[in-house]
Order: sequence, then structure tokens, then C-alpha cells
Amino acid sequence: MSLFEKELQVPSKIKSWIDKKAFTVDNIGMSGNQVLIFDDMVLKIEDSTTSMAEQVQLMRWLDGKLPVPQVFAYEEADGKSYLLMSKMQGEMSCETYYLEHPNELLEALACGLNMLWEVDVTECPRVRDLDTVLREARMNVERGLVDLDNVDPETFGEGGFESPKHLLEWLENNRPTFEPVFSHGDYCLPNIFLKNGQIKGFIDLDRAGVSDKWNDIALCYRSLKHNFDGTYGGKIYEDFNPDLLFEKLGIEPDWDKLKYYILLDELF
Repeated sequence: MSLFEKELQVPSKIKSWIDKKAFTVDNIGMSGNQVLIFDDMVLKIEDSTTSMAEQVQLMRWLDGKLPVPQVFAYEEADGKSYLLMSKMQGEMSCETYYLEHPNELLEALACGLNMLWEVDVTECPRVRDLDTVLREARMNVERGLVDLDNVDPETFGEGGFESPKHLLEWLENNRPTFEPVFSHGDYCLPNIFLKNGQIKGFIDLDRAGVSDKWNDIALCYRSLKHNFDGTYGGKIYEDFNPDLLFEKLGIEPDWDKLKYYILLDELF
């Protein structure tokens, strides 16, 4: 697709970067937002929010600290935010090759987690402690934004929680201790890019910032489990045990925290 400027109005600063360049549109998972993919850039367009501006500030702060997209331009106009950033090289860690080579995948994911935790968070511009995240979760519940078609089957209903409101109340009353590190916030396989088995980059930093160490571990564990058991993609990879992640990290699993952060993510 080309002739971009005839199909969508964008701020002049953004247009100067992408004018006449060919692109494809990726709307997967964005629900009303747009992601335009160029050969070497990505343009993300969504409703303007404080969160989006904070994300851009964080990405700039991370430059030189972690392999994340470089911000080329950021503009707000007519209630929309336009983030133009570099396109991450490599491939998603959920590509077939890595699912067929789980030991290589686990090594890379553990390496990625350690890279995040090594970032000095002293001057990190974004803190996502439990007060902050639970406040956002409450807004999602009150506004009816919880996607009940995209949750684990056992979360709600028989044997689970009656409703998102009841889950929220449980989360607010059962807060775990807080172990602050730099957190990706959504450490799932599609957001981790690899090349030749090495970490190439992290994308989708909407929920990144100082947060609990076990948040990323929990979402990585769930992502591994569902990519291998056929929940995502449909293909079942036999004889894979997601518990091997803890072996690669050299830690004992904290099952209470894993459960907590997986349940908390159901409200986003």
C-alpha cells in the first residue's frame, strides 16, 4: 500500500518521515488503533492518553540501556497520538523454529529477563507499583473493558471468580510483597525478538516501568505454557515443561505470585 497521505491525515512532522513510503497495516490486537509497518519503521496511531506519552518518555530513557525501538518522532493532534519508531529486527520468539528448539528458546527468554533486571531503575521515569496497576484494573472493570473472550477458561465461572469485579476485590485484598525491578510489563513471546538465538529487542512497552519481578516471570510462564499446549496457534508441542524456565533462571518458583500476576493480567 502507498499514497499514505491520501488515506490518512498525519502531522507534518510524521509525514516528512514516511511520505511516499510503502507500508502494510497490522491491526492484530490493537482494537480501534492502527499499526502501520514500513520496511524500517513502525507507526503506531491511537487515542491520545497520558499513558502513551509516558511510554514514549520511557522508550527514550531506555535508549542505550536495552534494545528497544528508537523513537523517531512523536506527535499529538486532534485527539490522536502518532508514534513513529524503528522497526525491530529479528523474529518473534514464538516462531516455529524456537518452539521446536525449546532449550534455545528458554535460554534466550531467561537472558532477556536478566537484561531487564540489570537496568538501574534509580531514575526510571515510570513506576508501575501495585497501587498504580490496580487502579488501572479498577478503571477497566468499571468501564466494562475486560475482554471475557480472551481470558483463561478457568478464571471465571464454576471453580473460578464470579465476575471481573470479584477478581479485582480478591487482587486488592491479597497483594503480595513488592520486589521492584525494571519490568517489561507484558513479557510474552510475541514481544521478544530474537536473532540466531540471541535477544534482539523488546517491543510493546505500554506497561513497562518499575514493577514487580514476578510480573514478567508469570506472563512469560503463561505464554510458554499456552504456546506449547496449543492454546495459541493450535499446534501442540509434546513433552515440554514450562517449569524449566525456573531452572534457566536459577530460582525457585513462587506459585502464589505467579498466580497473582496471571490473574491480574486477566483484567487488561
